Parts: sequence; C-alpha cells; structure tokens
Amino acid sequence: MSSLLKVDSEIKSKVDVFRERITGEAEDLVANFFPKKLLELDQFLKDPILNIRELKEIHSEINLAVPDPILLTDIHDGLEGVYSGAEYRATNHDSIPPQQNAKKRKIEDGAGEDKVSGTKVFIMPGGMMKSNVKLVDLIEKVKPEIRTLIEKCNTVKMWVQLLIPRIEDGNNFGVSIQEETVAELRTVEGEAASYLDQISRYYITRAKLVSKIAKYPHVEDYRRTVTEIDEKEYISLKIIVSELRNQYVTLHDMILKNIEKIKRPRSSNTDALY
Repeated sequence: MSSLLKVDSEIKSKVDVFRERITGEAEDLVANFFPKKLLELDQFLKDPILNIRELKEIHSEINLAVPDPILLTDIHDGLEGVYSGAEYRATNHDSIPPQQNAKKRKIEDGAGEDKVSGTKVFIMPGGMMKSNVKLVDLIEKVKPEIRTLIEKCNTVKMWVQLLIPRIEDGNNFGVSIQEETVAELRTVEGEAASYLDQISRYYITRAKLVSKIAKYPHVEDYRRTVTEIDEKEYISLKIIVSELRNQYVTLHDMILKNIEKIKRPRSSNTDALY
C-alpha cells in the first residue's frame, strides 16, 4: 500500500537519527544516571549544611539600626489661643473666626487624623542590604539539581512517547502503561518547576519585608518575620532535596518494572497463540 503522506527521504533519515539519539540517551538515563543521581542526593541529604539543628545558625543580621524616636507636636497646635469662640463673638463678630474655620475644615475632612506614614528611605545607611548568604549558597546548590531533573525527565518522556504505537482496537494494556509512565514524568516535571517558583517567591517576600523594616524600623515584628521566612526556606530546601531524590527513585523503579511493556506495548499474534 502506498504511503498516504509523502515524506522527504532526507528529512525522514534525520528524524530517524533523532529518534535513535533520544532512545540511547533515555535508556542510559534510566539504567545509569537515575540510580547514580539518587545516591548523590541521598549523600547530599547527609551533608552538615542540610542538618543544622539550631536554626539560629542560618539567621542573617539585618544591618538597619533603630533610630531614636521623634516626638511630633500636635497637628492643631497654634490654632487655639489666637481666637476663642466667646472672645471673638465678644468683639461683635457674629461669624466664627477664620482660624477656627480652618481648624474645623481640617477635622471634617479628616486631614488632621493621625496617620503612620513611615520613614522615607532614600539610601541604606550601610550600603546595599545583603541577602541571607547561607541560604543563597544552599539555593545555588539546589537549583542545578532541579534543572537537571526537569531536563532528564523531558528526555525520558520524549522517548516513551515515541515508543507509543499507532492507535488500534484492543491489546492496549501496554499502551496504557506507557501513557501512565508519561503522565508520571509530566507530573515530576511540573513539581520540579514549582520548586523554582518557590525559590523566587522567597526572594520577593523577603525583599518586601526588608523594605518594611527600612520604612518602619521600630516595628520588631517585621524583623522577626524575616528570620521566620529564612527558617521556613531552609526547611523547604531540605524537603526539596529529599523530594528530588525520591522522584529519581520512583521513576527508576517504575520504568524498570515495566520496561518490557514500555518498549514492546503490544504482543505479536504469534505470542498470543501460546
């Protein structure tokens, strides 16, 4: 039967080379890279940097001094004493004095309400406010591991997808195993990408809190919140490394147990006779 779609022979040969390359890389990843990487991450989890018992050790000093408090005078000072209502009326004026009118308008408009506007910050007294160096160093070690997992999962996922045969009625048990494997690889990719988002959110949240400290240096809760955020991120990073190891273990185990059905999803008619 002639082909229903004409494909250039040169392009087809290049595609076949690509399929062979993906197959070789993916099989090596499952057989060798995944078990090696899970052992590396398991050893990394035993590193002292991930086993700090006293979380105070990861705290970072916030180099923002608390300034001396400034006493503000009453906003209405100077308005009273110029005129009082009785004194002004005693001078045969029927209207309320202009100073008192101004005071009344301020009160009615709410302009005289006490508002905490904070301190205007133009520059940091100690120069640039540094990040938590210990956490930054740990993040720089964890991020390449996250990126590696995403890239390797993508390669293995492409390999399994290329092994899925054409759609037919019946004898699709092996195909369902392939599809389940692809779904698991896609889930691992998504979870790993969410770890990168979590790290970005940590930096943004901490930056906002440090900005609050600069604006409201007398509020201790902002300073305590920064240390809480740092402790939370440290614990999260350890959990991320643990999850990366577990995902390598799960993928390696799942693919090895089902490797026969993944590579040959449909049995031949000859095999079905026996």
